[in-house]
Amino acid sequence: MEVTAEKNEKLAEMVFSSIYPHYLSRIEKNGRTKEELDEVILWLTGYDQDTLASYVTGTGTFRDFFEGAKMHQNADMIKGVVCGYRIENISEEFAVYRDCRRMEKLIDELAKGRKMEKILREEKK
Repeated sequence: MEVTAEKNEKLAEMVFSSIYPHYLSRIEKNGRTKEELDEVILWLTGYDQDTLASYVTGTGTFRDFFEGAKMHQNADMIKGVVCGYRIENISEEFAVYRDCRRMEKLIDELAKGRKMEKILREEKK
C-alpha cells in the first residue's frame, strides 16, 4: 500500500495522548509493562521520561511528537510491515507517518514477547 498526503496528515493531526492508552492496553494484555513501553518509545525518540509524560497527558499531536523527537540513529534498522505498509518504503515526504509506523512496529514486537535487546536495535559488531 502507498502512503498518501491525506493519510499522513490525518495521522499527524491525531493527539498522542488519545492513542497512548491503546498502546498500553495492548502490551499489558500480553504481560508487558508501562515501563517497557516507555523504554521503547524513549529509545526511539530520544525523549526523557518527563517529556514523554507531557505528551501522554497533554494535547500534542503526532506531528508535534515526532517533529520534537531526536530519532535514534538505528531507527532505520526498523523494517517490516505494519498495517499493510512496508516501513522501509515510506518516503521522507511522509516522515511523521513513517516514524509512527516504526514506533508501532516496536510496540508490536514488545506485545509479541520479543526480548528488549532485540527490540532496541543495536548495530552488529
